Amino acid sequence: MATSSVPHLLILEPDSRGHVREWISYLVAAAHKAGPDALRLSLAVPPSLAEELERTLPPVRHRNVRAMALTPREVAACMHRQLWISGMARWWIMRRLMARAAATHGLFLALDHLSLPLALGLGAGHRPLSGILFRPSVHYQHINAHPPSLRERLRELRKVVLYRLMLRNPAVGAVLSLDPYFADFAAHHYPRASKVTTIPDPVCLAPDPAADERRLATRVPNERKLFLLFGELTARKGVLVLLEALQRVPPELACQIAVVVAGPLDPPIRDAVRSTVAHIHRLRPDLWLHLEDRRLASGEIVALLERSQVVLAPYQRFVGSSGIILWAAQARRPVLCQDYGLVGRLTRDFGLGMALDTTDTAALAQALGAVARDTAAIKFDTRGMERLCNERKPERFAQIVIEGALCGHHDTRLAPASAGREALP
Repeated sequence: MATSSVPHLLILEPDSRGHVREWISYLVAAAHKAGPDALRLSLAVPPSLAEELERTLPPVRHRNVRAMALTPREVAACMHRQLWISGMARWWIMRRLMARAAATHGLFLALDHLSLPLALGLGAGHRPLSGILFRPSVHYQHINAHPPSLRERLRELRKVVLYRLMLRNPAVGAVLSLDPYFADFAAHHYPRASKVTTIPDPVCLAPDPAADERRLATRVPNERKLFLLFGELTARKGVLVLLEALQRVPPELACQIAVVVAGPLDPPIRDAVRSTVAHIHRLRPDLWLHLEDRRLASGEIVALLERSQVVLAPYQRFVGSSGIILWAAQARRPVLCQDYGLVGRLTRDFGLGMALDTTDTAALAQALGAVARDTAAIKFDTRGMERLCNERKPERFAQIVIEGALCGHHDTRLAPASAGREALP
């Protein structure tokens, strides 16, 4: 194949938190497997992540993948708290970098930020743009029992308009949805819904923990049942509501459980969380509670999951997917989570655990107490968990993302022959 005919995919992602490192590792592995005659891959990422990638990639002359470090100013603009500002910044930077790198296709790992510029018809000079859509919540009214609030109605109205215009944009190649229920909704409501493809939210590969990665798990008293909350700890993840609910659990039940809250605390809630934890330590010695304010290594997560009885995901009407419930399913541990949105729907459909209104502190406290009394109170289906994980293999994620981003440029070297393109149930 001539060099000029090899597709060149440029991926832009200014945020190195959360799942990004795992996703990029899957995409890099797929590109390496395809080889330089099938695909060239450029990654525009924050400087720290670019340095990590450069250390792990083969010598330049032997590779078809390269890392491009965004400048601090570019990262700041892309991460602006105002969505329209971050969206315009990401579009402009993608357009400029694609021209500089002579990329043929562009991929955003978080397309949600780009809905406004793409709805306005902006493009990248006849080069197709695609992206992964995290939070397509316009269909939640069909999968939730609770009526939306006024704020949620306004949010969905805005998204309905933006999605319709975005799909009309000829520059948009593929909209890759992590929500397996959105594609069917789009097919019935949007004229250009053929651009929407479901992709599997990949289950992270679980390594065997090293001895030092078990230290946190071994601190939990053996006689107590472990309730585990981990990940990026923001207000939407329900950390403060959980701490309030724990204080309502009766002492005779609280003395049977241990609670580990682990992950980097979002700065706006850090002081409130720390002060509440200190308050619980002073007034509720019957409750074993540990806060670990840092990012955990994968081995540490595995060790904690092995020790746990229940994984907590008390999200506050959180929109989108959750890697936490996938980690729990992989470890065959039940979740206690919100009944709202995609998280609630997946929990019900696959039998992942107990879904309830986690915005109701009293209801959450009652559920915690019931499970503390008897872990059999939380029902789950190990076969459903296995099915969920089997449908979300990292290799399949990388294949569908790359093929979708290349907008029909198919090369058999880009994916194993056994991988499928069918949508998830």
